[in-house]
Amino acid sequence: MTALQTQPRLVTLEGGEGAGKSTVLRALRDALLADGCEVVCTREPGGTPLAERIRSLLLDAGDEPVDPQAELLLMFAARAQHVRELILPALVRGAWVLCDRFTDSSYAYQGAARGMDMSFIAELERRVVGIAPGLTLLLDIDVAHARQRTRGRELLAGDVPDRIERERDEFFERVRAGFLARAAQFPERVHVLDAGADAATVAAAAAAALAGYREAQT
Repeated sequence: MTALQTQPRLVTLEGGEGAGKSTVLRALRDALLADGCEVVCTREPGGTPLAERIRSLLLDAGDEPVDPQAELLLMFAARAQHVRELILPALVRGAWVLCDRFTDSSYAYQGAARGMDMSFIAELERRVVGIAPGLTLLLDIDVAHARQRTRGRELLAGDVPDRIERERDEFFERVRAGFLARAAQFPERVHVLDAGADAATVAAAAAAALAGYREAQT
């Protein structure tokens, strides 16, 4: 069985909808840039032209229901392209990669929330992805608070919820439980942050976690 290759300069951000990952990603990017690092910021699903097209297939609300297994396989198809075409080349040249979501999201959304076989997801992770982040910051927030945030954002920006954002609260409770289970399983990699605090506090905590992680690597 091939083991996942940990990539120390790959940092992933995880959490449910409305957790504030975009704000934290910008704070981490600025901290690394201030230290003279090359930084690549990306997201999943997406990150390359092909993976972004797959993202549209996954998230656009259409007339045809998406089978959970089809959803899972599309996620990994996008991830395979993302890893080979963007993430690995950036890591090879010495850049830091900050990714909004990675494989932990598949365990939480398709595994814990959709009920897909976790061992099948693990097999896909080994065969299709092959790498694991050195650090994952899990932005944990209760579902009710997160939903208030997303509804407020939609009203302000006029955004239309995507297919997954339209799921019921019970779905997102399972997602949250799935993420926390991953944190318990991988405590050395996954650092849980209280995302219910104000944005500046969460960003500062994330930057401190990254700084501590980098110091431990030296």
